[in-house]
Amino acid sequence: MDNGQTPTAPKMKIQTPHTISRRSLLQGVIASAVLLSSTSLTPAVAADGTDSFAFNYDSFSARMRDVAAAPYAPPKLISSAFYEGLDYDGHRRVQFNTKRAVWAEQDHGYQVHVFPPGWLFKETVSLFEVNDGQARPMNFTGADFNFYFDEDQKSQAENAEFPGVAGFRLNHPINDKDRADELVSFLGASYFRALGRDNIYGLSARGLLINSWRDGPEEFPRFSEFYLERPQNSDSITIYAALESQSVAGAYRFIIRPAGENRQETVMEVTARLYFRADIAELGIAPLTSMFLFGAANHISFDDYRPQVHDSTGLLVEPSDGTVIWRPLNNTKTLGNTYLADKAIRSFGLYQRGRDFETYQDAGAHYERRPSLKVEPISNWGEGTIRLIEIPARYEADDNIGAFWIPAGAITAGSSREFSYRLTWGDLNAEEHSTLAYVAETRAGMGGVSGVENATALRKFVIDFAGGRLPDLEPDTEFNVLVTNSAGSIVSTTFSRIDANEHWRLVIDIDTADQPLIELKASIALGNEPITETWIYQWRGIE
Repeated sequence: MDNGQTPTAPKMKIQTPHTISRRSLLQGVIASAVLLSSTSLTPAVAADGTDSFAFNYDSFSARMRDVAAAPYAPPKLISSAFYEGLDYDGHRRVQFNTKRAVWAEQDHGYQVHVFPPGWLFKETVSLFEVNDGQARPMNFTGADFNFYFDEDQKSQAENAEFPGVAGFRLNHPINDKDRADELVSFLGASYFRALGRDNIYGLSARGLLINSWRDGPEEFPRFSEFYLERPQNSDSITIYAALESQSVAGAYRFIIRPAGENRQETVMEVTARLYFRADIAELGIAPLTSMFLFGAANHISFDDYRPQVHDSTGLLVEPSDGTVIWRPLNNTKTLGNTYLADKAIRSFGLYQRGRDFETYQDAGAHYERRPSLKVEPISNWGEGTIRLIEIPARYEADDNIGAFWIPAGAITAGSSREFSYRLTWGDLNAEEHSTLAYVAETRAGMGGVSGVENATALRKFVIDFAGGRLPDLEPDTEFNVLVTNSAGSIVSTTFSRIDANEHWRLVIDIDTADQPLIELKASIALGNEPITETWIYQWRGIE
């Protein structure tokens, strides 16, 4: 269970439909990550030979454009025998000494902590501080870490060659003004995570996704350099990152506004300037990675005392037509793909909707505290498609959910693209963000009438709606119940109020006709006016 604040390993795709553990998965992709990640870039150096050099976003972008025009070279791996030999447990025993945090004595409240190399992290990254337009390296040694080994191993660790850092995290007061909590971390490939107030780590974001679950290997672009602008105050901090892989080089800017006393969410404004050195079959912009093991609709497949286990409940999409689409996540024995095309997407994100302990009953993992993450384009993204990937998983250590935007048009060698978007991390409670009634829960089971034998092809879907105008409507209100299906046949539908909790329940019975896949869609209207989110679902055999 991932119930701590220190980030776990980067969350890469499961390679086959046969589920394996996160540890086995990540060990298995080390070799391919080495081949597909970026070259170690050499930043510019001042003409006088000092380690300080001029830096701004435009000149940084021009440099990355030049990098994309040059042949790709893979990064060098760490050569220290001690760090190279660290396994999962050993890597966790090497901890940054927080007394050595960068900026700890400054009054803006931000602190920089770094992660050691080893285990899965066989490559290092370069960190620079930017102040008054000048960048200088941030240098770290083994003396900046505590080693929690026995005496012999501790002595070996303290005397080992230190190859550099694998990533970093920022701490800042977000829950208590007198305590610097973990705010955001960058560790492994282009993965990063952040927290809103009262959250613990759950889902992740990535800088870029290339060819995920298509023919041939997925490519994992890597952030290899970070430039941290010294903050002027506590309101925000700006970070720049160099991204490169076989097919692309990029210059990223992250403007981060942390959660705090007056705001629950942490907000990032991201700009990605991408320069392509090769054609790309499928480019994923603003990719999100999460875990969904089971919920109310597929609990029967798992012998577990907990009613639900997931970092995210569903995918929320706000298309250009003003509707709101809710797609509950699913985990079956077959790979799932959902595509939602739009001409000018307003937002999409992976949301954790259950915010009560009773929903999960896990006193260690506390899934009710996992953040939701919303993506909103700032620049004009044009036409494209949201893709949701659901990979079969057997364990909660398997990050099996991916969601991202695929821009329309060919991505060709020598071309460039720029994307700007906002990431909002936090609770993002549905009742606070929409005037429509939202989907509070999705359940599924055997269809037909309880207490009698029913045809095995009958399935029942139960969708509970809450909020919006529904609490003010009478039980005898005439609704327009809109249900469509791609296969099989709808046997019956009912929509009624549940007096016990004031939710309204839509029940759909469908004869699946033994179809392997059925797309379902449902919403409620008063006349022609929608009053609920649009629920969509993908039935993939027995769940």
